[in-house]
Amino acid sequence: MSRLPQRIVCLTTETVEVLYALGEQDRIVGISGYTVRPPQARKEKPKVFAFTSGDIDKILATQPDLVLTFSDLQADISRDLVKAGVPVYAFNPRSVEDILGMIETGGRLGGAEAEALALVGELEAQIERTRAIAAERFAKAGKKPRVYFEEWDEPLISGIRWVSELITIAGGEDVFAERARSPLAKDRLPTAEEVIAKAPDIIIGSWCGKHFRPERVAARPGWENIPAVRDGRLHEIKSAVILTPGPVAIAEGLPALLDIFDL
Repeated sequence: MSRLPQRIVCLTTETVEVLYALGEQDRIVGISGYTVRPPQARKEKPKVFAFTSGDIDKILATQPDLVLTFSDLQADISRDLVKAGVPVYAFNPRSVEDILGMIETGGRLGGAEAEALALVGELEAQIERTRAIAAERFAKAGKKPRVYFEEWDEPLISGIRWVSELITIAGGEDVFAERARSPLAKDRLPTAEEVIAKAPDIIIGSWCGKHFRPERVAARPGWENIPAVRDGRLHEIKSAVILTPGPVAIAEGLPALLDIFDL
C-alpha cells in the first residue's frame, strides 16, 4: 500500500500544473480559485480557497492528507492547517532553479519521481537551446537589448527573480536585475525617473490580474524619449505565463521572450 499522499489540495496554480503534467491529477481534491493551468482543472476540481483568503473549513471538508502552499503569502493558512492537524508543504520558488526543484519535489510527493525528472530534463534542454540561440544573436548584433519588465503599474514593480533570470537566458539585460534578489515587493519599486534613466530598449508588461496597457505606459510624463517607447517596443506577456513559478514560465515564457528580443 502506498504511503504517499492520496488527497492533495493545491493552493496555487503551479502545483496543479505540475501534478497534471505528471499524470497525477487524480490525487488533487481541491484547488485555488486562481488556478488557470491546466484549463480543465477549473472544470474538474473543487475550488476551496482564493489565494490569501478563504474558509479553512472548505479545505478540511476535502479530507486532505497534504496541502501544498506558496511562500510567506500563505503563511497564515499554512499555520491554521497545521494547527488543524493537516500536513502542509510550503513551496517558495523564487528562481529558475527553484522552479525545477519544485517540480522534482512535487513529483516525489505525488509518486511520480521518474516523470518529474524527465520533465525537468526537458525544461533544462529548452533552457540550453534558448541560451544557444541568444548567444548566436549576440555574436551577430554585438549587444543585448536592455529590458524593463513591469510586474505592476501603480506603484511600479520590477525585478522578480525568475523573470529576471529568464530575460538573461533569452539574451536580454534586465535593467533592474539588482532588485531581483529581494522576495519583497517593497524592495522592487523603481521610480519613473529611474526607469527613464535606465533607457530600456524593450518594455515588457505583465500586470498581474489585468491587461497591460502600452498606450498608458507610453503616455507617462517623460517616457516619450525612452528608446522602447520611441521605437514602439512595448510588449505584453500574460501574467499566467511569466508570473507563475511553474513549468509554464520556462516552457512558454522563454519562447515569448525570444520572440520579443528578435531584433
